[in-house]
Amino acid sequence: MVLPATAAPPRAAVLLLHGGREHGLARPGEWNLPAVRMRPFEQAIARATRRTGVVTGWVRYRHRGWNGERRDAARDAEQALTELARLAGPVPVVLVGHSMGGRAALRVAGHPSVRAVVGLAPWCPPEDPVDQLGGRRVVLLHGDEDRTTDPRASVELVRRARQAGAQACALVLPGGDHAMLRRAPAWHRLTRDTVAGLLGIGPLPRVVAHALA
Repeated sequence: MVLPATAAPPRAAVLLLHGGREHGLARPGEWNLPAVRMRPFEQAIARATRRTGVVTGWVRYRHRGWNGERRDAARDAEQALTELARLAGPVPVVLVGHSMGGRAALRVAGHPSVRAVVGLAPWCPPEDPVDQLGGRRVVLLHGDEDRTTDPRASVELVRRARQAGAQACALVLPGGDHAMLRRAPAWHRLTRDTVAGLLGIGPLPRVVAHALA
């Protein structure tokens, strides 16, 4: 995990989890494409939370893939949350994950520090558990032209998460694709404002607040 240096302990944190592959044991490079896709989101969130005591950091993966029962990305996310608690104390955390990173964020949301998850075109297999989402707020954003992960799977996961006690919603972005390049400003703006709202440093976007209610 990588966090910026700060003069004072943060009051909250945002951890970003980029995408990956279903299988892959190679180590991702510093500037691999899935990480590059998340840089504008990091920058937008950092600008929105400047001077609020919120820090942003990255979950660093040891492998490119999820790798079946190994669940490598989720294991790395768990380790990052443990390291964050060691460095900054028990600060509340919002996880922002794309694709495989969204799957990992959802899987580790039961960690005591996690308050909310924002999933961007998340990978949501029907067999993944949802009990860990109870008591959390979950916002899934999915483009309707995604050909890699299925927006209907996000809707179904939200349905199960609500039954498990989560405050959850799935929003479909018309014209949005899996790489979040089409309608990129809308992706960045909606994610930024949602994170700020979940942290309590700004209002939730109206569409998100309505969907969560």
